[in-house]
Amino acid sequence: MPATFIGVRHHSPACARLVASTIESLRPAIVLVEGPSDFNDRIDELLLGHRLPMAIFSYLRDGKRAQSSWTPFCDYSPEWIALTKGREAGAEVRFIDLPAWHHSMTDQRNRYSDAENRYSEVVDELCRTFSVDNIDALWDHLFEAQADGGLAERLTAYFDLLRGQVTKDPTAEHDEESAPFAALEAGEMDMAREAYMAAWVRSAVVEAGDRPVLVITGGFHRPALVAASAATDGDCTPPVVPQPPAGAVSGSFLVPYSFTRLDSFVGYQAGMPSPEYYQQLWENGPRQAATKVMQIVAQRLRKHKQPVSTADLIAATASAEGLSRLRGHPEPTRTDMLDGLVTALVSEDLDQPLPWTVRGTLAEGAHPAVVAMVSALGGDRVGSLHPNTPAPPLVLAVETELQQHGLDGDGDVELNLVEDGDRQRSRLLHRLRVLDIPGVVRVNGPSTGADTRATESWALQALETRRTALIEAGSYGATLIDATSALLTEQVAEAGNDVDALAAVLFDAALCGLDTLADTIVSAVAEGVAGATDLGALGRVSTTVLGLWRHDTLLGSAHSLLFGEIISGAVTRVLWLAEGVQGATAPMDVPRIKAIAAVRDAFRHAEHELDLDRDAALAVMQRISLDELAPQDLRGAAFGFCWSMGDAGSSGQGGVDAARAARGAALPTTLGDWLAGLFVLARDEVLTSEEHGDAETDTSGVLSVLDEIISAMPDADFLIALPALRGAFEFFPPREREIIAAGLLARRGKHSSPRSLLRLSVDPTVLAEAMALEARVADLCAREGLGGAEA
Repeated sequence: MPATFIGVRHHSPACARLVASTIESLRPAIVLVEGPSDFNDRIDELLLGHRLPMAIFSYLRDGKRAQSSWTPFCDYSPEWIALTKGREAGAEVRFIDLPAWHHSMTDQRNRYSDAENRYSEVVDELCRTFSVDNIDALWDHLFEAQADGGLAERLTAYFDLLRGQVTKDPTAEHDEESAPFAALEAGEMDMAREAYMAAWVRSAVVEAGDRPVLVITGGFHRPALVAASAATDGDCTPPVVPQPPAGAVSGSFLVPYSFTRLDSFVGYQAGMPSPEYYQQLWENGPRQAATKVMQIVAQRLRKHKQPVSTADLIAATASAEGLSRLRGHPEPTRTDMLDGLVTALVSEDLDQPLPWTVRGTLAEGAHPAVVAMVSALGGDRVGSLHPNTPAPPLVLAVETELQQHGLDGDGDVELNLVEDGDRQRSRLLHRLRVLDIPGVVRVNGPSTGADTRATESWALQALETRRTALIEAGSYGATLIDATSALLTEQVAEAGNDVDALAAVLFDAALCGLDTLADTIVSAVAEGVAGATDLGALGRVSTTVLGLWRHDTLLGSAHSLLFGEIISGAVTRVLWLAEGVQGATAPMDVPRIKAIAAVRDAFRHAEHELDLDRDAALAVMQRISLDELAPQDLRGAAFGFCWSMGDAGSSGQGGVDAARAARGAALPTTLGDWLAGLFVLARDEVLTSEEHGDAETDTSGVLSVLDEIISAMPDADFLIALPALRGAFEFFPPREREIIAAGLLARRGKHSSPRSLLRLSVDPTVLAEAMALEARVADLCAREGLGGAEA
């Protein structure tokens, strides 16, 4: 007896009902389902009695790739109905697709991704024919909104039409061992899977004899499977389940899933959007589903203080009813209901298309009522697994550690990193943070290697999604240390020469206490520094590593030779790159300035231990400070470097030379940028110079000279200089800005509070523009003879 094929759309209630009714009437001996064949000997785990949604999570890691995939099920998934109803009917149920790690599945992060998204020409034409916006509305119009009569025929016609675009022979043989993945096209990957599934079908038909065989797969695959399974010369022996490559780490486990992860509005690329709506449709039918979901939307809006009256709901229901009749639907569909809600609840114009008129994630800036509607229809259901469900060793290991350290509940946790017990708890929490386990949030604590805070604050929640994340993280290792080490090692490989990313991994390793991983990461960082061309990134990595070198007891890297090599390499690289930067009119670049500050800090704290060459660094900075082709912020930073290192010029009196240098940079277009570089590198020296200045001997401090320069500026020049000047003084903290303001008032014989200068009610730029306008008006009046007493 030939097999019976049902092509489905994944997570479709209409298809799920068809599968259930077919099993009831056909009473098949064998039910074959699109799913991972390497899970066949564990199908009983699926049927333990879980609360859906859930998924089979599969992973593989070796030296060449790290791959993971999900096979999700909810109550109305046709595949789930095939498994459960098939077992209830006494059938043998089997998965027939390739394992998730197979090279033909490399792009399939989700096994049930919609093939229609790859072959859209027919879908687009159908949308135009039936006057609907996208594939989701098309599907509802053709299948979910229609009576079940003739559903199988409509599905067959629909998927045959889609598959008509694919002309390659699905029965062609493929050499799975020798064909590199990079050479496979999307159609070829589909055909490799279909050839494998067809072998399962042929074998099952022979095994069943005159008993029925039912095959449930994605509708896109159905036409090819029908043709391939009917081939009389096909091999009918049971196919072999492929094994992972030698040395690979692989496995599959059930994980709780959520409606959020199933919803296409938040990025899920398979099946139906708005899973809560389709859950209601599955349980209660279209009319009650619309009524129930409208109530959920109203509750959601009221919770967010948006008024929704009973009259609004009546109006929305009436609009949905009218739209459904206009569109030829026996009952309101999802889009009918949503459009009815918008008509009743949103009175203003919308800036962007309604999210259900397009396929994809919810865009930023959507109307709050629309966001509430999408969220309500998405739902917040989270699945849970039967207590007897096997889990990877990491789950139990983490749960045990959390209990031992008293971190398994909800609440805020304060840690003192100086104490051994708290340091161990901190490392545990950081390992969970690095693995992205939900409910573990670091509120504050050391943020870079230069941050010497010894306390941390955490906010902990024992969320339902924690177990899912731990099962998925179990693909990295059986213990928390192993899993975190494997993930950070993977991140090092992905970072390449990105020294920012490498520094972040290094700091995470320190916080996690992974001293065994340090050498590997440090070597990668050193290589990245040697080839880096971004001054800002070099400055950031230098700051991080210098802090770890100076203070770190978490990783044991204080005064480490390896860390010292990174610092020395970064200093050399920054000096070499900085001298090559040109562009006298280039805009201020704060990361570039901070790179110079990082070099200065390396000399301050590690010059002698790391044998850094002070004379060479000063020579480079002196040349940059005098280079008229260099950017002004870099020239100011270079001068500040020399001043802060005690060598600002031949006179040896930093304040004198800095004041003269400020006069030399006094053009309206350059002064602010030059000062920004100076202030970042020599803020303390600038303030100190004020204490020793003497206007009568021309040894005024920088700020006094700056006051003189600005006061002499014409209004037009001041207006040009003001934005950059304001930016430069932002590098002083509020207390120091108040000291500067007090000095400014004192030089003018004023005794009012300096805070009055720092808390203007009007933006200084606006005041400057007003002054410039008044000056232009005065000039114009003078030219036209409109000024003075005679006028």
